[in-house]
Amino acid sequence: MENKVALVTGASRGIGRACAIKLGAEGYKVVVNYNSNDEAANEVVSLIKEAGGEATAIKADVSNPAEAKMLIRETVNTYGQIDVLVNNAGIVKDEFVLMMSEETINKCLDLNIKGYLYCTQQAVLKMFSKKQGVIINVSSVSSKLAVPGQSVYSSTKGAVNAMTATMAKELAPYGIRVNAVAPGFIATDMVDQLPEDKKEEYLSTIPLKRFGTAEEVAEMVAMLAGPACTYMTGQVIVLDGGLSL
Repeated sequence: MENKVALVTGASRGIGRACAIKLGAEGYKVVVNYNSNDEAANEVVSLIKEAGGEATAIKADVSNPAEAKMLIRETVNTYGQIDVLVNNAGIVKDEFVLMMSEETINKCLDLNIKGYLYCTQQAVLKMFSKKQGVIINVSSVSSKLAVPGQSVYSSTKGAVNAMTATMAKELAPYGIRVNAVAPGFIATDMVDQLPEDKKEEYLSTIPLKRFGTAEEVAEMVAMLAGPACTYMTGQVIVLDGGLSL
């Protein structure tokens, strides 16, 4: 993969961070996108470089169409192409339906749906010329499982699943594959901040009796990007330890 370029949005922490590091280890030149934390993004770049890979960080708010366009343009200016786009940047803001604010609704829709659409649109324009490319959307088990307080979040991830299928069908004639990964409870900052009793409650509902790791999600993302899945498109792979069974 040494001649391929991967862009991971929201890659300064959590699942995005793990995906960027894994793709770097696989030989991709990696663009680490982030919105605010320069230090964390540069740390990811350093880790990739220390392992012998090549990476750069580009700051952009992908919910802004102009910045999403700039992100793709700078990726191509830096490395000459884009082969893999991992749409990962997102926000989780749990609020019961009667408590939802207009701000929460707009932020979730803008980042979790529009951000994916903006980045995909711009990346595809660059992939067309080579008639090949891979887009991987990070969804969530919440798209398939009813979790109280996640009406907005679940709606956005359901939209991600729907756009994955539709984009896959539209783009297949151009050699571009589109798939999604839907993680369950993953041991990231969000889960770490939960009270211990809430963690135990969630663990009791997972057949494998543990939270997943960001690295396990990254392994799936790398597999979807690589040669093992060249005949797969339009699929949503659930990675949840059996939670949704």
